[in-house]
Amino acid sequence: MTATRVLIADDHPMVRRALREALVESFGAGFELLEAGSIDGVRESLLRDRVDVLMLDLSMPGMEGTLSLISLRAEFPSVPILVVSAIEEPRIVRQAMDFGASGFLFKSAPFGTIAEAVSAVLAGDLWFPEASVANLTASDAEVAGRISELTPQQRRVLVLLAQGKLNKEIAFE
Repeated sequence: MTATRVLIADDHPMVRRALREALVESFGAGFELLEAGSIDGVRESLLRDRVDVLMLDLSMPGMEGTLSLISLRAEFPSVPILVVSAIEEPRIVRQAMDFGASGFLFKSAPFGTIAEAVSAVLAGDLWFPEASVANLTASDAEVAGRISELTPQQRRVLVLLAQGKLNKEIAFE
């Protein structure tokens, strides 16, 4: 039987360790845990290894917040992404949902919630804090909805625009 592979992506070693301990405590030896401390490390791992779920911090080196989520979804559409973030703003939770995340977990969540969220995402379900998603304004939902309808290539262009790239640079990439 193949172990479930979880990629924990956070630039803080203590956070990665805490997530690792929570998963080991909840699931035991049935999990193989991989780690990355930057978006480049995430991409390298996803290209090299089979990953069953990515636990992704939105604030680490190379990340452009939820915009990086768009590009990761386009590059690795089969890997479910569970965002793990200290940001507890409903707008960010909704953007993550609309940009393809399978779940959103606050770093302030108790250990038991971590296992619950990972289990749900591994089962193919969505896992989002209901209170955060319910507090969205209509305009937030409309903008996120429009972006979620873009093709992968259009999303890539959007990310490059948000990074401040010039038209020539975007065309080259």
